[in-house]
Amino acid sequence: MVENDLAGAEDYLKSLHIDNEVPVIGITGPPGAGKSTLVGALITELLKQNKKIAVLAVDPTSPFNMGSLLGDRIRMAEHFNHPDVFIRSIASRGSVGGLSVKTIEMCDVMRAACFDYIIVETVGVGQSEIDIAGLADITMVVLVPESGDEIQHIKSGLMEIANVFIVNKADRDGADAFVSNIKKMVMQKHADIPVFKTDAVHDIGIAEIAGHLQQANLAVNSKRLFLLTEKVYRLVQHKRMQGIEKTKLQQLIAEASQKKDFNIYRFADSINSMNS
Repeated sequence: MVENDLAGAEDYLKSLHIDNEVPVIGITGPPGAGKSTLVGALITELLKQNKKIAVLAVDPTSPFNMGSLLGDRIRMAEHFNHPDVFIRSIASRGSVGGLSVKTIEMCDVMRAACFDYIIVETVGVGQSEIDIAGLADITMVVLVPESGDEIQHIKSGLMEIANVFIVNKADRDGADAFVSNIKKMVMQKHADIPVFKTDAVHDIGIAEIAGHLQQANLAVNSKRLFLLTEKVYRLVQHKRMQGIEKTKLQQLIAEASQKKDFNIYRFADSINSMNS
């Protein structure tokens, strides 16, 4: 109901008794880092502690056909029918601000539903840094040893959002050197960010991450005010942009751009006027 903005969704959200002590754990990183496998292993470990876990796997929507693979359900199949696990893949659908806002709202529904942990998996460092930074209480950045070259040009963004670094597939060559480089980078920034080595396929290092989550104190999160501000900003932005979807926008542009005097700035202003 909330995801699709069905009738009554707004009133329902306003009536929720949200438990803000339930941590939202953001897991992000480049494609191929093994995020879904890591999430599956983490779920298994948390279930051993009798925890209830909700997972929202955000799949990118194609900018061309507005379709989405929703493939994370396949990789987490072993947990589908567990009574203490809720897994949902959601697509960004091309709505302006829709990805962040729908995920924020769905996380709050989960926070009101007696879960112990909410995990949000997003795709791609660079693509979703701002989204996940404005949503998660704890942001885990998953990398693989082959990320060594790209760490140089993404490290500033990573340092802004990461609360935890995870080097997955750590059985590969160069893993120790890569972990050492990340630790040096953290030290240079005088940051208190743990770095974990994992092999999610063989369940190595997962218990240490689960232990860290248990000890994490959200109350001392220095980014908490930023997180709340970012969430409210996204909610207000989404409300003002409601009704503007890329598919509809594409149709309007297709018609308007045929005119010889088409001007992108006048066109944008007319869209603003329609929604003011």
